Amino acid sequence: MASPDKTQLPYRSRVARRNLQAFRVRIHQTDLLIQAQRDLTDVATTVVLQERRALEGYIATHPEFLETLAPWPPDPLAPPLVQAMIQAGSRAQVGPMAAVAGAIAQAVGQALVPLSPEVIVENGGDIFLSLAAPATVALLAGDSPLSLKVGLHLEADQTPLGVCTSSGTMGHSLSFGRADAACVVAADAALADAAATALGNRVKTAADIGPALEWLARVSGVRGGVVIIGDTLGAWGQVELRPVP
Repeated sequence: MASPDKTQLPYRSRVARRNLQAFRVRIHQTDLLIQAQRDLTDVATTVVLQERRALEGYIATHPEFLETLAPWPPDPLAPPLVQAMIQAGSRAQVGPMAAVAGAIAQAVGQALVPLSPEVIVENGGDIFLSLAAPATVALLAGDSPLSLKVGLHLEADQTPLGVCTSSGTMGHSLSFGRADAACVVAADAALADAAATALGNRVKTAADIGPALEWLARVSGVRGGVVIIGDTLGAWGQVELRPVP
C-alpha cells in the first residue's frame, strides 16, 4: 500500500508503451493509469466499482480490518479481493491494507488480459503487467541520485506479475522505514505490494539493506527485490537492473 501520493504523480508523464493506448480510471482513492491495446475504460471502471464495493462492504462489518497493522486471520467467506489481501499480508507479516493497491491493480489487469494481449495497470506506484515484449520499469526513489536512473528489465515470458514499490521518504502512505524505494517483484501483485511495505519498514539506514533483503528471500512467492536509500542500492533474486535513459 505504501506508495507515492496519488494526487502528485509527475512520473506518469514519462510512461509510454508503443502500440498501447493509455487511459485513466479514478474512483475515490483508486487512481489507475492503464495501458492496453484499446481503450477499455468501461470494463476497468466496472471492475474497480465491483472490487471497491466488496472491500467496503467487508470493512463495514469488520471495521478493524482497515486499521490493523497485524496479519488478518483467514476468512473463507470474505470476497476474493479481501482474501488476496489477507493472504498477502500474512506472508509479509503486515496488515491486509498494505496489499490493497496491488490487489486492485491485479484484479483489473486480470479482467483486461482476455481483451488485450498486453496490459499494464499502475496504481500509485504498484503495477500489474502482462507483456507481449520486453519492458523496463524505472524506479522512482525520491531525492536519491538513482531515482528514475535505474530500472527493472522484464521479459514478456516472466509476466504476468506485480512490481510494487514502497517509500519512506515520499507520499503519505504509512512506512516505518526511510528507504527512498523498496521494490518487490512477485507473480501476485497483492503479495508484491505487501512485501514492499514490509521490506521498506526494515530499512532505516544503508546498513539495513542486506538484512532486509535476506528477510525478503524467505517470503514465499516473492521473486526478487531492490532497495534504494540515498546513493546506495541493493538487490536480490530474479531482477535484472538496467540504466534508464
